[in-house]
Amino acid sequence: MSHPSRTERALGAVVGSAVGDALGAPFEFGPEGAFSDRFPDPGKGGEMCGGGGWDPGEATDDTQTAVLVAESLLDRGGLDLPDVFRRFQRWAAADPKDIGLQTEAVLSSGDPWDTAAALHFRAGGRAAGNGALMRATPSAVHFAPRGRDATMDAARHLAALTHGDRAAWEGTAVFHALIRVALTGGDPLAALPATLDAVHPDHRARYATVLAPGWHPDLATEFNGAVWPCLGSAVWALRTTSSYEDAVRAAIDLGGDTDTVAAVTGGLAGAVYGIAAVPSRWTEPLHVPLPGFGGRVLRTAELADLTRRLCG
Repeated sequence: MSHPSRTERALGAVVGSAVGDALGAPFEFGPEGAFSDRFPDPGKGGEMCGGGGWDPGEATDDTQTAVLVAESLLDRGGLDLPDVFRRFQRWAAADPKDIGLQTEAVLSSGDPWDTAAALHFRAGGRAAGNGALMRATPSAVHFAPRGRDATMDAARHLAALTHGDRAAWEGTAVFHALIRVALTGGDPLAALPATLDAVHPDHRARYATVLAPGWHPDLATEFNGAVWPCLGSAVWALRTTSSYEDAVRAAIDLGGDTDTVAAVTGGLAGAVYGIAAVPSRWTEPLHVPLPGFGGRVLRTAELADLTRRLCG
């Protein structure tokens, strides 16, 4: 079997994350095992079923915000944090079908881009949701060639736009680092110890727990809408399966915040297995509406074009 090229892995990551998001959306906040109960025979089709307010193949806020980050990176020639924040605000003001409570509060606060998340965290004391992690695949692809420290630092800056809790920054940074390893054909699981060494000391133990080989999502002490059990669940799904399809299925079957856990899993598994491992029956109905941006809807071909440009 041929090994995927770097571009094929990047395409697998970005498209694979969007596919996981769209597959998981109808099962959000449902029970464990609901996906496999409904689709017990892998490969039979129909899994892009829609429901819960989502059309079949429709990606959620996870992928919508990921696309906004990607387009800012390309339009601005790099990381322009005020520009990313403005795009997020424009999107949030257009009444998207779904938006995280924390993200919405920060974007609608009227506070400046560089203080809004910190002020929200100071006032509420809770800002460790997975809303920055869920959108991180395109930026992980874009910054990967810069090296581990630079890609982790970019992740922290992007996360801090909407999440004032450093836990959210560090989880997003770990994800960036793991995608970087996978894009080179390396094993992201083998890279975990070195990656954890680069995590802020105040948060290293928390991430070491959920990323350990013996950890299972049933051991989570918080809902998987929090950033560290979400990332831990995605790594668990990758570790305990041997294909993109099986990893995403395992992620959705955990229940809870299924779209985001599957989006993060899909990004990791897509980078490991490459775009050829993402089933066409899932990519064909995939579409990403962009509220606030002239009624634009991206299909898989547009996502692929975006990814190639991010790799440029």
